[in-house]
Amino acid sequence: MTSSPIPVDLFVSKKHPGLIGGNLGFANASGNVTFRVNRQSSPKNKRLFLGSTGNPLISIYRYRNGSWQGFTGEDDQKQCIFRVQRTVNKLNRTELEVFLVGENGEDSASKLKVKGCPFQKSCTIYRDNDIVAQTSLMYKLRQLYAKRNKFRLTIFPGSDDHALVVALVVIFLD
Repeated sequence: MTSSPIPVDLFVSKKHPGLIGGNLGFANASGNVTFRVNRQSSPKNKRLFLGSTGNPLISIYRYRNGSWQGFTGEDDQKQCIFRVQRTVNKLNRTELEVFLVGENGEDSASKLKVKGCPFQKSCTIYRDNDIVAQTSLMYKLRQLYAKRNKFRLTIFPGSDDHALVVALVVIFLD
């Protein structure tokens, strides 16, 4: 997806039509699943991130030290595109630091930060002081408590890589 002049909303749920066995899906306003995440049975620390056509976009690996790496395509033999390190992990607050990896394999100075509360499905992704994307629960009129099984991801204008934003949300929730 390319950058849009208006914010783009994706609706996140495990119950979108066509999803199998608890996989997470990201649907647009028309209800079409544009991204989905498959948990791999082997290795257990791998998440395969697929586009709307089912093609692998990003493989996300979680390591024992609490960090993650994202690679293009289906396996870690491809090019690393980002590294994520958890910097704060408290009951009501989690923060991640994201390092984008350049073509030469070195971390770039351009960092993203993800801050929020996974229990409330609420996070904000920042690039410097600018908000790139934000998640929020789906509240309804006259509803005291919002259900946590479906929430919204709003990607703001200026974000060129929607797949990267969605991958960061998946890591935040993991």
